[in-house]
Amino acid sequence: MSDIKNYIKANKNRFINELIELLKIPSVSADPAYQQDVLNTAEAVKDRLEKAGCDFVEICETPGYPIVYGEKIIDNNLPTILVYGHYDVQPADPLDLWDSPAFEPVIKKTALHPEGAIFARGACDDKGQMYMHIKAMEYMTTTGNLPCNVKFMIEGEEEVGSESLGWFVKNNHEKLANDIILISDTGMIANDIPSITTGLRGLSYVEVEITGPNRDLHSGLYGGAVANPINILTKMIASLHDENNHITIPGFYEKVEELSRAERDEMAKAPFSLENYKKALAIDAVYGEKGYTTNERNSIRPTLDVNGIWGGYTGEGAKTVIASKAYAKISMRLVPNQEWHEITELFTKHFECIAPEAVTVKVTPHHGGQGYVTPINTIGYKAASKAYEATFGKTPIPQRSGGSIPIVSLFEDELRSKTILMGFGLDSDAIHSPNEHFGIFNYLKGIETIPYFYKYFTELSK
Repeated sequence: MSDIKNYIKANKNRFINELIELLKIPSVSADPAYQQDVLNTAEAVKDRLEKAGCDFVEICETPGYPIVYGEKIIDNNLPTILVYGHYDVQPADPLDLWDSPAFEPVIKKTALHPEGAIFARGACDDKGQMYMHIKAMEYMTTTGNLPCNVKFMIEGEEEVGSESLGWFVKNNHEKLANDIILISDTGMIANDIPSITTGLRGLSYVEVEITGPNRDLHSGLYGGAVANPINILTKMIASLHDENNHITIPGFYEKVEELSRAERDEMAKAPFSLENYKKALAIDAVYGEKGYTTNERNSIRPTLDVNGIWGGYTGEGAKTVIASKAYAKISMRLVPNQEWHEITELFTKHFECIAPEAVTVKVTPHHGGQGYVTPINTIGYKAASKAYEATFGKTPIPQRSGGSIPIVSLFEDELRSKTILMGFGLDSDAIHSPNEHFGIFNYLKGIETIPYFYKYFTELSK
């Protein structure tokens, strides 16, 4: 591995340009208008895997968007690492908040990325982090440093719930057989403080619809006499939290894991500046569940947030109208032991129950997944830790993430495999937001670190 720095230095511009070309394709899985772009991205990923040295690559059809599968099997007696990633991205909206077009990547220097960062939708989540693995594969096959077998499974529906991935995994146990699953779809504490994600929250995502009168009404003629669905919806949503910001849905906390004081104290050792956190977000104060710190609120505690709300007239000027309907999209981040189907049912029953008789309620579940905690005493975790030590010169800190990757629990249930989460993004990279970006340093450091995981996992598996 001594030559990896030189290999990256010699190919740095090509690595960056290849990622930029991939980021130009608007592979938005949530919007059918981008269907062909999503399919084109799958083809592009297949091409890149072939060029990186996979002996077999195919685009596997599913009930939804295809999965790109690739492999290089050098010896059946050696361990097999299965790399998971996704080639679909979030919608770019709101477009007017981007400093540059979302699918026209540009490199700009920032305070946290003095070497520059690539600004584009999908730069960090997950094209940039997924592509690190392809370039790491290229290095290992080109230089003869691949120490074990490798399989790739790159999907196109992660941002909409990975429904087809579940179908694919359940029908391809033998194809996907592995000793460890490796994912880079998370982050680390800072560029000089590496960390390994050891926990993920689950997710329940629903859409609610409140219906009042059978048509939009004149607010002068009917105001005060007919229920306004927008007014009702906002009151219902407000009631979902109490004065301490606890969620009021009956049974919601029944299976929530309460961490011990010792575990919480250990978490608190991770470097964190509340003032810098507030400054980065341009807020005067943090806000959340009483009795917990900021880092606990966004990692080990469940949440309920409105992701979008609409109804009535929102165009230019004024229109005095009582809307017939009002809508909201709501996500609940869940902690281990909370079952997402059960939480969705609890939410539905409660939301229907608190609605006044003057309106009707419809709750539509969209998608969800289970939380996940990975132990730190496994061969996989030890190999990842040694890999970070080799390239950062520091032992990484185990850290629970507030994000969700629902398929991780699916992999353990179906493939009986543990997952290692080696993320290289930063919290400030604005994933899912305007001006998403991924540092050049982080991108190249990922390419440098990943081959060491292969090396140490193979050695520790003997």
